[in-house]
Amino acid sequence: MVEFAYLNPLLAAVEGEAQDAGPLAAVIQLIYLGAVVCFILGLKRLSHPLTARSGNILAAVGMFVAIVATLLHREIVSYPLIVIGIVVGSGIGAVFARTVKMTAMPQMVALLNGFGGGASALVAGAAFLRYVNSGEAPTLDVAITMQLSVLIGTVTFSGSLIAFGKLQELLTGRAVTYPLQKPLNAILFAGVLALVVWLVVAPSGWVVFAVLVGAGLLLGVFSVIPIGGADMPVVISLLNSYSGLAAALTGFVINNHGLVISGALVGASGLFLTNIMCKAMNRSLGNVLFGAFGAAPALAPTTQAAAARGVRSYSVEDAAMIFASANSVIIVPGYGMAVAQAQHVVKELTDKLAAHGIDVKFAIHPVAGRMPGHMNVLLAEADVPYEQLLDLEGVNPLFPQTDVALVIGANDVVNPAARHDKASPIYGMPILDVDKARTVMICKRSLNPGFAGIDNELFYAEGTIMLFGDGKATITRLVAALDDFF
Repeated sequence: MVEFAYLNPLLAAVEGEAQDAGPLAAVIQLIYLGAVVCFILGLKRLSHPLTARSGNILAAVGMFVAIVATLLHREIVSYPLIVIGIVVGSGIGAVFARTVKMTAMPQMVALLNGFGGGASALVAGAAFLRYVNSGEAPTLDVAITMQLSVLIGTVTFSGSLIAFGKLQELLTGRAVTYPLQKPLNAILFAGVLALVVWLVVAPSGWVVFAVLVGAGLLLGVFSVIPIGGADMPVVISLLNSYSGLAAALTGFVINNHGLVISGALVGASGLFLTNIMCKAMNRSLGNVLFGAFGAAPALAPTTQAAAARGVRSYSVEDAAMIFASANSVIIVPGYGMAVAQAQHVVKELTDKLAAHGIDVKFAIHPVAGRMPGHMNVLLAEADVPYEQLLDLEGVNPLFPQTDVALVIGANDVVNPAARHDKASPIYGMPILDVDKARTVMICKRSLNPGFAGIDNELFYAEGTIMLFGDGKATITRLVAALDDFF
């Protein structure tokens, strides 16, 4: 038997062998209950932009209270080491919070999901090593939850790192496929489940456990690699759900009620959000995970082909004249706005139009950007009032009465083919009805197709004009050109 004596203090504490009886235990359970209430209320307040900041703070207070209660209940290693860990971790978190730009928030969220899954796997793994070292056999429920926590935690960790790499463009953002990918992944998944069963039946083989950890990490990599960048909103919310599920399972392993409930909340909310994202794209979760959507590179039409189809390119001065005569404007932000970091100049444009009596609203598609709420976050950073941000259901009825719809970097979410072309890969996807506005302006670098790899009918519509160029630079020139008309 391999000795892990040097881990005994840590593992015994992680397993939770502190005293559970007495007044202190009752007080701690009440504290956990209070923390859970903070989690639930915080999650509720996150559902609206006006209350999201206070909801985030309330949930953070709940987590802090739960951590304090745990430290009172279980003496883990030593308090000096705990303080050092808190200081170091808080310092790293504070640096990230202050330095990571809003445009990089999707990859930040992906990384945090991975850290959550990895932490759960480490705790469950420590509990397993204690059983191996002591020669004891865990009860069936603990054995099952322990191995599932390790499995889901490792899958979440490696899968989130791949998502981070794709979002950070360290890896290709396109779907990566190879021969026999699905059969090989199915064999790997079956093998992982077999290892879990083996360790539940005979929880004493640390070598088998190490193989499970490695297989779980591989499964996470191979599960996310074939998913394209535009499906990252779904992947991020799903990995978030995985991290919560892993935490809840770890809570069962170490008998921590606060961890069980908080993990369950995260898991359930992540699954709910994943379902919303899938409906917004009119695709099933299975199609997102296994469809390799966006694997083939998308090609722009040639200049001659574009000219033949009647693409109209306007200067910013021409566009400024149209804006000056408008009474209502709806701005449709997309990932191109995030890439160009144009949210602040868009706010300048909004202010200038509003100052001259033009009604300005924003149309936010559920899957615009790289994570759920990405456009909302960027516009909030630029101090765009929340009341101006309308969702798909609220804004679509307004387009027929709108003078100008300005599309900045969005593509597939405004493609009319989704409504009528049954052969289109985006057929049936709810879109923003910008083509129903009196004039449509599209600010884009080129006529390149979106992630779906299909040409956008909107580019060639009679009421559409193109403003070619970088989003930030083009909108900046547009704001300056408006001075000649106002």
